[in-house]
Amino acid sequence: MRKLKNSELGRKTVEEFKQTNKTPIIVVLDNIRSLNNVGSVFRTSDAFLIEKIYLCGITATPPNKEIHKTALGATESVDWEYVESTMDLVEKLQAENVKVLSIEQAENSTMLDTFTPKTNQKYAVVFGNEVKGVQQAVVYSSDMCIEIPQLGTKHSLNISVSCGVVLWDLFTKMR
Repeated sequence: MRKLKNSELGRKTVEEFKQTNKTPIIVVLDNIRSLNNVGSVFRTSDAFLIEKIYLCGITATPPNKEIHKTALGATESVDWEYVESTMDLVEKLQAENVKVLSIEQAENSTMLDTFTPKTNQKYAVVFGNEVKGVQQAVVYSSDMCIEIPQLGTKHSLNISVSCGVVLWDLFTKMR
């Protein structure tokens, strides 16, 4: 076997990406501190044809060289918008019949491996601050909490890792 060259991968141009049918998932970043995490979420969202990213609260926005370092241009392909209040956004999305899923360890959460997305349903997945997680008010208002099963000694994953795990899982289940 030989590794493929970038020119052999058949990747979309930014314009082709914009015209492609998207996976019916919206990513919501709730007060993410690390610009590298924000960039990684953009890059992962590009890989799985995510519809849109909302950057909320203290989450930094492009253009920013630290975001660009990990996004590698995905801020140009993936639609995004800044919204100050995550709670206001959650209410808006729910009014548009989007099911809001907080990715959090919570009472009565549903394990990711047992969650089955409904056909023809759009979902918003909320990822929280690196230390405090998703705001409690957002958790209360969410339609569900989805938890990533973890069997080791640590109690959390990095936000960019969590995003990759969740988006891959939902992407494969929705395709």
